[in-house]
Amino acid sequence: MLWPSRPLIEFDNVRTSMDDNKKKALAAALGQIERQFGKGAVMRMGDHDRQAIPAISTGSLGLDIALGIGGLPKGRIVEIYGPESSGKTTLTLSVIAQAQKMGATCAFVDAEHALDPEYAGKLGVNVDDLLVSQPDTGEQALEITDMLVRSNAIDVIVVDSVAALVPKAEIEGEMGDMHVGLQARLMSQALRKITGNIKNANCLVIFINQIRMKIGVMFGSPETTTGGNALKFYASVRLDIRRTGAVKEGDEVVGSETRVKVVKNKVAPPFRQAEFQILYGKGIYLNGEIVDLAVLHGFVEKSGAWYSYQGSKIGQGKANSAKFLADNPEICKALEKQIRDKLLTPGVDTKAVGSREAVVTDDVAEADADI
Repeated sequence: MLWPSRPLIEFDNVRTSMDDNKKKALAAALGQIERQFGKGAVMRMGDHDRQAIPAISTGSLGLDIALGIGGLPKGRIVEIYGPESSGKTTLTLSVIAQAQKMGATCAFVDAEHALDPEYAGKLGVNVDDLLVSQPDTGEQALEITDMLVRSNAIDVIVVDSVAALVPKAEIEGEMGDMHVGLQARLMSQALRKITGNIKNANCLVIFINQIRMKIGVMFGSPETTTGGNALKFYASVRLDIRRTGAVKEGDEVVGSETRVKVVKNKVAPPFRQAEFQILYGKGIYLNGEIVDLAVLHGFVEKSGAWYSYQGSKIGQGKANSAKFLADNPEICKALEKQIRDKLLTPGVDTKAVGSREAVVTDDVAEADADI
């Protein structure tokens, strides 16, 4: 026995009426949410133009490229960790120097009480305009950080370091007292509180962290960072910085070879790495990086020990070529721009995409009309 076929029009009508009911229910829910929580509590992402995440340069061209967006993202939390004397504080001071060149206001929460103003000045930091706090307890440090963020007047805040954020109970207690998990709970509570404020203020907050060893680990890396797991989750970018060798002039050590690995990245592909030199008393050796990357990507030709740019020799050896770039800042900026334009993906212009979609929609509508 064959069942009588029903016209599809009935199902289409039912589906249309259900869609209309859903739209009405959604509109009513959105209206109630806006009345209760204010306008903008819920919005469609397509109603606003999507813009590329603003970034602040690290002062290292290779690291900016490895991060994928040209630097560290604003409005996010960043964690930088590594062994002692690996360049953690130097990297953050370099970020501050780059931000100040853009007219940004920066703050340094020095929980370790070890910031050297003279060294910061040598790295390009405007020490006179830098806000510095040396708090007594971890609670005080994080409260100061939160208040600075909520002021909406600070662009970059560095907390040096998580390991030095000692809870008040531990400071007031005696040396042998056990305080299990106090620092981890402190960090977890603070990060829950300040993450939303950081996004609203569009402020970059960098936490420097130290490395500890887990006891009894048989397989895998025994290394871990202090302060519990909360910072690992809340950080949009995590950088692992290591010293891989020494830079020498003759027998004298004048700097260190440094490798930075992007362990976590929520704004671009992770697990990229960059290698550069940190010169003592000078900071990141940017001109040397530009020479290496320009040769690698064909902007500068290398024949033997000689380097040539646009048919003209610029120096014999990397050091002389880097000195040429230092003496000719216009050529240096041009090379840096060429490298950034080639290796960094530009942000999507949503207005242009929207106009193209509108054209496609019109074409489809015309085609349907013709049918």
